[in-house]
Amino acid sequence: MNEKAAPKDGPSRRTLLIGGGVGVGLLVAWGVWPRRYAPNLRAAEGEHLFGPWLKIGEDGSVVVAIPQSESGQGVYTALAQIIAGELGADWRSVAVQPVPPSPLFANTLLAREWSPAFLPENVSLDTGGGPVASSINELARRDMFVVTGGSSSIRQFERPCREAGAAARALLCQAAAARWDTDWEQCQTDRGFVTFGKRRLSFAQLVVEASQLDPPSPIPVNPSPRNRLSGHDAPRLDLSAKIDGSASFAGDVRLPDMLFASVRAGPAGDTSLLSADSAAALKIRGVVQVVKTDDWVAAVASNWWAANQALDAMSPVFRTKGRMADSGQISQSLSDAIAKGPGFRATKIGDVDAAMAPETATRIYKADYSVGAAVHAPIETRTATADFRNGRLQLWLASQAPQAAKEAAAMAIGIDADDVMLYPVLAGGSFDRNFDSLIAAQVAVIAKEVGRPVQLTWSRAEDFIRDHVRSPALGRLSAAMNENGAITGLAVRVATASSMRELANRIDGETVDKGRKKASGEFDPLALDGAQMPYAIPNITIDHFPVPMPMPTGPYRGLANSYNCFFIEGFIDELAQYAGVEPLSFRMQMLIGQTRLARCLTGVATMAGWDGGASGSGRGIACHSMRGSHIAIIATARTSETGVRVDRIHAMADCGRLINPDLARQQIEGGIVFGLAQALGSATDYESGLPTARRLRDIDLPKLADVPEIVVEFARNDEAPGGVSELGVPAVAPAIANALFSAADIRLRELPLLSRGL
Repeated sequence: MNEKAAPKDGPSRRTLLIGGGVGVGLLVAWGVWPRRYAPNLRAAEGEHLFGPWLKIGEDGSVVVAIPQSESGQGVYTALAQIIAGELGADWRSVAVQPVPPSPLFANTLLAREWSPAFLPENVSLDTGGGPVASSINELARRDMFVVTGGSSSIRQFERPCREAGAAARALLCQAAAARWDTDWEQCQTDRGFVTFGKRRLSFAQLVVEASQLDPPSPIPVNPSPRNRLSGHDAPRLDLSAKIDGSASFAGDVRLPDMLFASVRAGPAGDTSLLSADSAAALKIRGVVQVVKTDDWVAAVASNWWAANQALDAMSPVFRTKGRMADSGQISQSLSDAIAKGPGFRATKIGDVDAAMAPETATRIYKADYSVGAAVHAPIETRTATADFRNGRLQLWLASQAPQAAKEAAAMAIGIDADDVMLYPVLAGGSFDRNFDSLIAAQVAVIAKEVGRPVQLTWSRAEDFIRDHVRSPALGRLSAAMNENGAITGLAVRVATASSMRELANRIDGETVDKGRKKASGEFDPLALDGAQMPYAIPNITIDHFPVPMPMPTGPYRGLANSYNCFFIEGFIDELAQYAGVEPLSFRMQMLIGQTRLARCLTGVATMAGWDGGASGSGRGIACHSMRGSHIAIIATARTSETGVRVDRIHAMADCGRLINPDLARQQIEGGIVFGLAQALGSATDYESGLPTARRLRDIDLPKLADVPEIVVEFARNDEAPGGVSELGVPAVAPAIANALFSAADIRLRELPLLSRGL
């Protein structure tokens, strides 16, 4: 492998973990510096706080604080279910309240998992435990790393939520025991009441006295995480509001004297605004003002349609310096990166070179797999509302990184982040789109300029142009097989952008373009997420070849798993064919010690009546493990005059102990549909620096009639909860590709499938 010196990096929050000496020692010392944080949950009249996670009203209502962004994944319900179950509350009395970022809600688990992207590429630290992990946890708290992503909400917050519910339960029991002159440990809670024998008092009757007591130490968490609520189906708390229209998304915010804005910028990169005809815009009825900056222009009007029309009337002209995005050039750069290097070795097991030597290997097989740039395309385009007055900014926004959004808005208008109040709102989908904080900066500038509340909504075209796309990627795989058809060596080379390093730079305050350039050429271990396969192959190498992209890239539902699983599971199917072994059996013989994944494979085979993927059957199989969860999928698919037709998808998932089985099923089903969209569409080409897709109709998303029958089952156990919201995505595309090989004897190695025709 070629070696490349790490680029120089100026001091920042994320580079405190530099080297092995003073940097780490400084951070470790900082990590043990004690600090206390006050709850940012506020109690209204008649409500009483019980720590940062919940408050109980004198009417018996229980309100749970939610620090995570709700974008349809059900985090409002799941976190509330954990707290209410441990508390012993009546689910009918439970509500939720989103809260602004606070150190108390830092996502330390995700900080540790994503720390390789925040560290310089020549630094490798054990972040799994010990003082380094503790220091990362403390740094995450101090930087308010309150981030939603990586299927981490339950994995991070189940224990804190249980402790919050248990602490409140203990206080209520203490208050009841004082009235009954008994030991509080003998009291229990059930459906909003504290009970002792035949005696019982409601939470409403006890809340005032209970709120004045101190919780015991240690907090008496119940022996089992399963209870009347946690581990069982419960109605979603956001369901009725979404049905009756009372749920508040960013576009639903209405403020007195509010205006509406639309914005336009040029191609991604070093782009500046040359000219825009403001006079033409102001002739359009309803247009109030035009706001210009160095790189974008906005029209402000009494309604959004007028503002968007005004942008066309202005005919803005932009100039872009340097390389502009072009799909043909991007494809060539991916191939050149693997051919010429440098590359970075993330995994080395055994000796692949020896395994592939002519005197050792009976057969050598090679294949290239590729994916195109994919847009996130949530139903709701980026939308934010802002009101700036008296030096303070109020911001209504759905964000997966709310503190970064606050800092971006503050920096744009020259105020302190503490002078920005962010009100989290529901997101109409995200798929990791809402890590982008550019709109927060834009709406802050516009609100300050016009002196009135403003709601900024990006058009669909602007949303696609500004998207931090899933990076195009090329997987070049080589395998050696012996005379028995066993894989003796496997080399996986992945060329793609360092997307998570880009995200780290943006979270750290860099502009989109500077963050992209700073990450160019850097090794990103998370670009190989999902390439670490479960199969017992004696000799393996996995390498990343970073490729600078001319457009911003970022996380996508499933992160790198979304393309690495396609590479691995497609190639494994090819090798099964070459070995003359049925695909399920071929996988099973390599799953040594992978009991849970093996159970998913055998389970889905039984569910679907697996026939071995015989020629002409149109059935394909794929499996994947990620975030502590496992899944196996069998797809039934065929080609038709209109393209690919997927008739059925069966899935067996093992996500450990489920908080809400019905919610988990919804997430797996939703992930499967998202994976179907990835397999058949979602991608865009680039020409002259701009994506060719400008509307939803341009990316071939599956319509309702295209969605196949989906059957999902769970392998139930008491293992710790794993990630759920992304799990359904990665294995769908390879399962469909493998099914199409079975149906038509054609091996498709590019996403979207049939992108180049048959």
